[in-house]
Amino acid sequence: MANIQLPKQGGLLNTVASKTVKVLVVGNPANTNCLIASQCAPNIPKENFSALTRLDHNRAIGQLAIKAGVPVEQIANSIIWGNHSSTQYPDISHATINGKPAKEVIPDDDWYKSTFIPTIQKRGAAIIAARKLSSALSAAQAISDHMNNWFLGTPAGKYVSMAVNSTGNTYGVAEGLVYSFPVTCAGGKWTIVPGLSIDDFSREKMKATEAELLEEQALTTEILSK
Repeated sequence: MANIQLPKQGGLLNTVASKTVKVLVVGNPANTNCLIASQCAPNIPKENFSALTRLDHNRAIGQLAIKAGVPVEQIANSIIWGNHSSTQYPDISHATINGKPAKEVIPDDDWYKSTFIPTIQKRGAAIIAARKLSSALSAAQAISDHMNNWFLGTPAGKYVSMAVNSTGNTYGVAEGLVYSFPVTCAGGKWTIVPGLSIDDFSREKMKATEAELLEEQALTTEILSK
């Protein structure tokens, strides 16, 4: 479960870190570890904390590129919703391939639901099973991508996935979680992309990963209160 050192680490951040520090949590369970760290550093704004789902985001882009037979640079606006776990929801409803809707370029709903989604959800476990090691290089690239966008901004018309404080989101996700959303970045700040249409299938997947995060939050609260 959660890293028992996080309260101490969060306390140190609260005491000695600049209030403008940007904190990216990578160690699993990343979303809930990020939540704990932010709760233990109340002097630092919650929007300065995030957890890494860019690795999943990059994997989703890669799988779409392979399926479509195009360079990854032609893929945009894939989304990872929720937890960095096997309940995450990789969503291509708003993704584009060379400027065209991904679901028009790849009109294969069965592939999307039975192959693409579980492949992204289970990719980390599959790599560990095959290599007996985590995908360290891919994770390092994802960290670099995440921080680059956070500091320097996202390209116009494009968004990326970051697990951030859910308070104030427009998608019905419970407030107070660290949940992965589509975001744009500018001036060192992230903004959740508002107003994207969510169909019933997506809503169900988003709620499932939200439920897991709520369970983790409740268990963590219980453990840390003892």
